Amino acid sequence: MSPTTSDLPACSASGHVTFLGAGPGDPGLLTLRAVEALAGADVLIAEPDVLEMVRGHARAGVSTPALTVVDDVSTAAGIPPIRDAANLVMEAARGGKRVVRAVTGDPGLDGDAGTEMLACASAGIPFEVVPGIAAAVGVPAYAGVPLRDAQGTDVRLVDARTASDRCWTEVGASDGTVVVSTTLESVAGAAGELVAAGRKPDTPMTVTVAGTTTRQRTWTATLGTIAQTLKQAKVLPSPEGHQPVIAVVGERSAAAQRDQLAWFESKPLFGWKVLVPRTKEQAASLSDQLRSYGAVPHEVPTIAVEPPRTPQQMERAVKGLVTGRYEWIAFTSVNAVKAVREKFEEYGLDARAFAGIKVAAVGEQTAAALVDFGVKPDLVPSGEQSAAGLLEDWPPYDPVFDPIDRVFLPRADIATETLVAGLIELGWEVDDVTAYRTVRASPPPAETREAIKGGGFDAVLFTSSSTVRNLVGIAGKPHNVTVIACIGPATAKTAEEHGLRVDVLAPEPSVHKLAEALAAFGTQRREAAREAGETVTRPSERRPGSRRRRTTT
Repeated sequence: MSPTTSDLPACSASGHVTFLGAGPGDPGLLTLRAVEALAGADVLIAEPDVLEMVRGHARAGVSTPALTVVDDVSTAAGIPPIRDAANLVMEAARGGKRVVRAVTGDPGLDGDAGTEMLACASAGIPFEVVPGIAAAVGVPAYAGVPLRDAQGTDVRLVDARTASDRCWTEVGASDGTVVVSTTLESVAGAAGELVAAGRKPDTPMTVTVAGTTTRQRTWTATLGTIAQTLKQAKVLPSPEGHQPVIAVVGERSAAAQRDQLAWFESKPLFGWKVLVPRTKEQAASLSDQLRSYGAVPHEVPTIAVEPPRTPQQMERAVKGLVTGRYEWIAFTSVNAVKAVREKFEEYGLDARAFAGIKVAAVGEQTAAALVDFGVKPDLVPSGEQSAAGLLEDWPPYDPVFDPIDRVFLPRADIATETLVAGLIELGWEVDDVTAYRTVRASPPPAETREAIKGGGFDAVLFTSSSTVRNLVGIAGKPHNVTVIACIGPATAKTAEEHGLRVDVLAPEPSVHKLAEALAAFGTQRREAAREAGETVTRPSERRPGSRRRRTTT
């Protein structure tokens, strides 16, 4: 069993340092021990790209001092030296802090981390090492390139930036698999070194950039053709230069089978930037689903929630709920749950106030919000997750079994009358209460607005007619290359009224079915592109000028 942060030495006179491997790029590859260490950190020190990867697991308020690497170019330009990582780490530890020093890949393969560990040891500062997945191992796995075959191929790791002539000679003389850490600018040179050292020019080679992220891209060639392959693919180097890549070379490296093994890059929405017109809280499960298809979700709220203008109606209803006025309370949204919960907290109430009252939820997300509140709903639609689906399962009022005939319905100010009319038809009295107001959200940042109008998004998911109207109102109409996916016919009609071409329609009114339908569309598009011999499968890559501007980062 791994230790927890409470098992670490007490930080009195001296703190404690954890050297943590963040893996090659995918935050999902962090180990359980890494997540534990991050949660207990007082200070988190990492390069900007690594910090972005790991800070989501750190506690609120964790200190993240700036870490700037000064190279020869910066020094020549007159930029003053910045305190290096070792000094930052030791200064924080001497102050009694729990420090996490996060690095790309694995700390054992990071020379700077080794130097910092020696500095801690010399200063008597206790430290531990949390291994991470090395890029040389993780990236080929995500590229669909196993490093060993059934015969147990020899595997050599080479860092082309520091490799000596002797190193190239040794790997050139072997017939095993060579994993080369290099840069996009230097990969052709590394291939030339291997050929000069004795490897045949027709030896298979794969080159992967931005490995394990949704920007990943892999090319298959040979040592002799890789330079031409990258040139024909119009691969552009990073504006910052020195873009890292992992190259795998070897007769038995399974490069020839990559078409069958490339599980990551063949996901239906791989690399698609999908706009989700919801807040992060509302879009959590939907965004997770999109990520599982390889997409990059971008949440843009189009609706803001505000309290009702006259709160007295809501106050009376909550008091009536406590005093036994209602047989049922029906929640038609997560926002309704939030509004009632906030009113409960205002009065010092908790979930126990629902004792003796039947609770209904319009769908799984609303039910999950209730469970988080401490309430297990009695009724969730067995079929369609909508007001109509809820009505199909709602029991009619029976004076013999139902001592009270009234339903509390906390809703938005713009809610439709479908549920109210259906409940009345079933014999129930309904207190239709405005629990919150929905207003148009503030416009997103200028960069997001430009991406929406300029074709920077591959798809937009519209989950209601109001999201269509509000998105167009606050950000403009999506570009015509952007795939438009709608949750139902009414939403699709509104989109068409705004001049949008609807490409995907969910088979039923569910955000998760909508995501499934978009994934199926992505699969069909990918297969059609493959049959046509095309490599461009993302809609945003087809907008005018995109191929000139696009880079592989």
